[in-house]
Amino acid sequence: MAGHYERLGPESGLDLGGKTGIAIFIFMLIGFVAESELAQYVQSSLDYRHPYFLFYIAHSSMLIILPIHLAILHYTSGIPFDAYIRGLQNAIRSHYGHKSIDIQSSRSHPFSQFLLLVSLCTIGITIPGLLWFAAITLASVSDVTAIWNSNAFWAYVLSVKLQKRHWESRRLASVVIASIGVLAVVYGSNSQSSATEDALDLSGTTEHDSSGAPSAPFLGNTLTLVASLGYAFYQVLYNMYAKLQVPATRDASEERSRLSIASESELAASDELSMPMDPDNKDLAQPPPFGLYANLITSSIGLLTLVVLWIPLPILHIFNIESFGLPSNPWLLLCVVGMALSGVIFYMCFMILLGIWGPIITSVGNLLTIVLILVIDVAFRDAFETFTAWSLLGSGMIVCAFAVLAYETFNGR
Repeated sequence: MAGHYERLGPESGLDLGGKTGIAIFIFMLIGFVAESELAQYVQSSLDYRHPYFLFYIAHSSMLIILPIHLAILHYTSGIPFDAYIRGLQNAIRSHYGHKSIDIQSSRSHPFSQFLLLVSLCTIGITIPGLLWFAAITLASVSDVTAIWNSNAFWAYVLSVKLQKRHWESRRLASVVIASIGVLAVVYGSNSQSSATEDALDLSGTTEHDSSGAPSAPFLGNTLTLVASLGYAFYQVLYNMYAKLQVPATRDASEERSRLSIASESELAASDELSMPMDPDNKDLAQPPPFGLYANLITSSIGLLTLVVLWIPLPILHIFNIESFGLPSNPWLLLCVVGMALSGVIFYMCFMILLGIWGPIITSVGNLLTIVLILVIDVAFRDAFETFTAWSLLGSGMIVCAFAVLAYETFNGR
């Protein structure tokens, strides 16, 4: 039995998730693009303009991730649910036994620490998203998109400062090149057509003055910058405090010696993928299977969102900021459900990758969605006017920057 449980643990040969991590990354890109396209279709083509409600539905839906993961594990292995639950409980006790986010950590219960963590993660995801929705009504979509995607640059700066790392020239250059690539795609495409701006406007609520210009561009751009910084903070702090740590009983020096200090050694999959087995406890799935702990946090964020963030809905309705209304026909309902499920896939993959790849390569990798959306616009919407020399150059810069980061990370440089 003990040997059977041992097979529940991570594959010892996985490095930064290996092929599993790459597959998760691909699904993350697909999930984000699908959510973005469906959000635009629902609000623009189907005229269902309820951005906060859609935000609430998408984030609340994350609560289904853990039950689905547990069900898959149970029915593919025959291991009882309790074994996985106990394994997660043990992982929480182990994690917060030596790493704390509370200044009174010596007197704090591990599960109180976990609740605090989930609350902070919910805030870290929610506030940047809401600021983005507010900014998109005040400034141009081009400005908001470009500033928002600077979070990849801020993630690198904050990683160096908060984790006391050395500046690494190739990583810094890659992040800067990717950020410049975003500017080239966004503004280069819009220089000849507004089609890209329409495609990127997921809220469908941008307000303009009588001259057709955005109503408050400075305020909107400022809100976007704050949102971008907040999102970068969230990614870095999640990686510092939320992911499982290697217990002191394990000598990880040999494994970590392959990775330099400047190459995000703390982000190696060994943290989440190599907690020691507990051979004396046959009713404990320890360590948690790959991704299960990250999915616990993601589902907890979804549950907290469901319980708390409905409160603004009636307030927005009463003050006529956003009227409340459920989908009025089956097709609209199906599209909203599809958008929510796409968001679930994105956030599930994103949170796992934050733990095993870290905020820098994950955030830069997420910029590839800009390239994918551009390709989809050209291939399926006949928006050839958006495909300019600038957009081609910017897409190439993003792809090359990610390739350099991926090569360095996976080769331990």
